[in-house]
Amino acid sequence: MQLEYFHMIDRIVDLKVDERTIVVEAQVPMESTIFEGHFPGYPLMPGVLLIESMAQASGWLQLGVFKFERMPILAAVKEAKVRGSVFPGDLMSIEASLTHEGSGYAMTEAKIRVGGKLRANSALTFTLIPFPNADMRSHMDAIAKRVGFPQQAVSP
Repeated sequence: MQLEYFHMIDRIVDLKVDERTIVVEAQVPMESTIFEGHFPGYPLMPGVLLIESMAQASGWLQLGVFKFERMPILAAVKEAKVRGSVFPGDLMSIEASLTHEGSGYAMTEAKIRVGGKLRANSALTFTLIPFPNADMRSHMDAIAKRVGFPQQAVSP
């Protein structure tokens, strides 16, 4: 995880395109400038970054389901709940499932667990757009390789 660059996902553990599910992992770094202010002497992963982590996991799922033909952009966060704290050094397991897709939108349900315990969950809505340019697509292809995105899930 590279918090300062909003690279929240370290690796894809399991992508099941047919079942429309994904599991990813993200190791919260022990040190980050984010923790200097959140909170001094008691560093916590900010709730908004937990939501971003669930959104990114959901985004990787959609990239797989839609064969990298459309780019998901977070449009709405519904019923987001932080159910427990996430600390520096924690290994987050993030699950997402695609619950609806149509008319240029997609919806997912996502959960974060640490040590098997539920820490956050949310229903998320995404706008699906064509990749805006070749540079963005190239950038996403490079990140896909870094996180272990299954190449068979990418269109030729």
